[in-house]
Amino acid sequence: MTSGQRRLSAAAMAALAVAFAAGCGGSPSTGSEGTSSAAPAEGSALTGEVKVDGSSTVAPLTQAASELFGEEQAQVKVPVATSGTGGGFEKFCNGETDISNASRPIKDEEKAICDTKGIKFSELTVATDALTVVVPKENTWATCLTTDQLKKMWEPAAEGKVKTWKDVDAKFPAEELKLYGPGTDSGTFDYFTDEINGEEGASRKDYSPSENDNDIVTGVQGAKGGLGYFGFTYFEENADKLTAVQIDSGKGCVSPSVETAQDGTYAPLSRALFLYPSAASLKRPEVAAFLDYYVANINAIAKDAKYIPLNPEQEAKLKSDLTSLKSQAG
Repeated sequence: MTSGQRRLSAAAMAALAVAFAAGCGGSPSTGSEGTSSAAPAEGSALTGEVKVDGSSTVAPLTQAASELFGEEQAQVKVPVATSGTGGGFEKFCNGETDISNASRPIKDEEKAICDTKGIKFSELTVATDALTVVVPKENTWATCLTTDQLKKMWEPAAEGKVKTWKDVDAKFPAEELKLYGPGTDSGTFDYFTDEINGEEGASRKDYSPSENDNDIVTGVQGAKGGLGYFGFTYFEENADKLTAVQIDSGKGCVSPSVETAQDGTYAPLSRALFLYPSAASLKRPEVAAFLDYYVANINAIAKDAKYIPLNPEQEAKLKSDLTSLKSQAG
């Protein structure tokens, strides 16, 4: 198990288990094919597999839900793969997975592929993220960076030219700039390049890419002039190794945190995180039960897994969106 695949505390497990048991006592609704589209009756056992792939940023949250759900339904396996948001959508629209984790909304071209393959889905917002820019502890000069400075580092025009921190700002030392970030299949890459460079996918290519956030942690930690970016949860796991940079988008320096992400002051790098479940997959009782559990306990899971939870309005919308999707599943 990687550091991103945390187990929740025993207390949280016990509390959520009680909530799940209470929620299983109601009468399940029945889909058009006679299968349950809600959680099973208390005491019943399900079997099967719920296949999940996609964003490495969202993966630890879904993994936490999987582990907790497994305490109640041990015969249902919920493997969580991390091929990136784009790679996850490719598999999802090919009908290879039941749920896609995503750190950005689905693109029009991806929707078109899903439509062609007859994949119906819904977008469920499950948490908030503060995309975090990090440097090693040895870096004492980059406590706050402006969005213009970040663009100067990462824009396509910087390739082969912006090689040291001094190239970014004359006040910085002439330390070699070593950049680490997500690969091009990552929704985090798409979001960062859009918000910082002004165009999704526009980035210098001479950096060290990886779909594994732990590789980015290792790279930045090992280079005095290193800098990288990934989701807030990965920073929290590695706060003893790395420093989170404050971001100034024109209104002063702001640190990434639960509060600044929820109130929008951590701009422009706070964002929503998503699940995309297949309506057809919801006809299978094990998929319906897992998603019901995930949504019913979303903020308890998010808090204990160190994600930024939804506000009450977002949580209500999530539950409404799931109800709408289940009606599509029929």
